[in-house]
Amino acid sequence: MAKVILLFCSMSGNTEEIAEIIETSISNHGLEVCKFQLDMEDIKVTDLLDYKAILFGTYTWGDGDIPYELEDFYDDMEEIDLTGKVVALFGSCDSMYPDYGGAIDTFAERFKERGASDILYHLKVDLTPDDDDVKRCQQFAEDFVEQLNIYAE
Repeated sequence: MAKVILLFCSMSGNTEEIAEIIETSISNHGLEVCKFQLDMEDIKVTDLLDYKAILFGTYTWGDGDIPYELEDFYDDMEEIDLTGKVVALFGSCDSMYPDYGGAIDTFAERFKERGASDILYHLKVDLTPDDDDVKRCQQFAEDFVEQLNIYAE
């Protein structure tokens, strides 16, 4: 059974809510999900190597910036090889800003640079998830599990 790490950073609780929906959906498939809140728990970039798959969630600060509490994690990713890892990114965004969900895109590029084998589409939710967003989060999780199964074959 593939171990999945779900990492997220949340300021208002919106990205945390998205992470919980995704975790529940993936756990329903019998996968082991280890969830960590990056701004609250001591997790290192090298811990990613212990997992086959990575779900990464972040909010976007200001006009497309990564949150300050993720800057060190982002920089530390320079030192890691993620070849063969299945990665998907998600987060809460604010459509008021022109760079909608820019931090998600920035981290997606970093994961690609570090060799992640497959990066799914990025799930971007405008602020707090509504009923339609919950369905999108569940579909995102389903797509992630499907992609993980393809790589397991």
